[in-house]
Amino acid sequence: MKAARYSDSQIMAILKQAEAGSTVPDLCREHGMSAASFYKWRAKFGGMDVSMMTRMKELEDENKRLKKMYIEAQMQADIIKEAMFKKVVKPSQRREMAHWAVETRAVSIRTACASFAISTTCYRYIRKLDAENAKIADSLIQLTETNRSWGFGLCFLHLRNVRKKHWNHKRVYRIYCDLELNLRIKPKKRLDRETPEPLAVPEAKNETWSMDFMHDQLADGRSIRLFNVIDDFNREGLGIEVDFSLPAERVIRSLNQIIEWRGKPKRIRSDNGPEYISHLLKNWAEQQSIELAYIQPGNPQQNAYIERYNRTVRYEWLACDNFESLAEVQETATQWLWTYNNERPHMGLSGITPKKNWHYMPGLCF
Repeated sequence: MKAARYSDSQIMAILKQAEAGSTVPDLCREHGMSAASFYKWRAKFGGMDVSMMTRMKELEDENKRLKKMYIEAQMQADIIKEAMFKKVVKPSQRREMAHWAVETRAVSIRTACASFAISTTCYRYIRKLDAENAKIADSLIQLTETNRSWGFGLCFLHLRNVRKKHWNHKRVYRIYCDLELNLRIKPKKRLDRETPEPLAVPEAKNETWSMDFMHDQLADGRSIRLFNVIDDFNREGLGIEVDFSLPAERVIRSLNQIIEWRGKPKRIRSDNGPEYISHLLKNWAEQQSIELAYIQPGNPQQNAYIERYNRTVRYEWLACDNFESLAEVQETATQWLWTYNNERPHMGLSGITPKKNWHYMPGLCF
């Protein structure tokens, strides 16, 4: 039977028989080969021994391997050069470019993966959570459109604590960044000051309330005032009264309305405004057995809870629209107050809403 392959020693033995005088036809019949094969061997290996022949074949194999490596390296360089106009940083982006190279440049999967430094496993990976990621993206877009001043922290805490969506915060943040919903953070210039004493936190509701005024304008330029009241224990907004003028009588009336459904506080903290230091308010407080706790003049940080609340009121709805009438402002304030108490997570309450009947725990929990 004709051999499928001749070893180096067999080829050298055949060539030596020819040198000894054997004819080519006799050798072909004896070893079952063609005359063309014999002449090819003699032209290639004539005058060599077995070791030289083996070395020559090793050099040929090495030359083929180097040529293949050069061709692959050149092909990878061409692919990368053609893809330089695209930003290829993330594994998902490199996987997309590898698919593009296989489809358009007709290269092998191994070459495409080596060009973009990914594994074949990454190349064949199929994402399984696209539907849920789309749901997260829709929720984030809806939240940021409804609450333009909310950053990632409030959005995530709302999803976690209000909507009860137990998505990983790193996953939600990745989608939040991909949607480019990040708020521009303006760095603040901070002054070196002595560390003030921390503001005392009440241990139960109705222990301490805080109240303060805010000022704004209608679309026609008329000035309006807002009277804000919160409970320091859970930062719950108790009321927002809106009018052109809010004297001490209106302050007392607003407090009485809150007391009817909320109950009476032990003390109320405020600044030294004329409405708060009036005899009317002091007499009312004495009749109700309520302590009026005034802060020191020029130290609004001593009433920090209501000052922080005023900032939220200002940036979340008051400064966002031009209101035409007092009724429009009052209606918007009432609707926002319900959202603030029931749906808006509070950073000072471990990310829960003021209406949650949980113990107060300082810090932020993800």
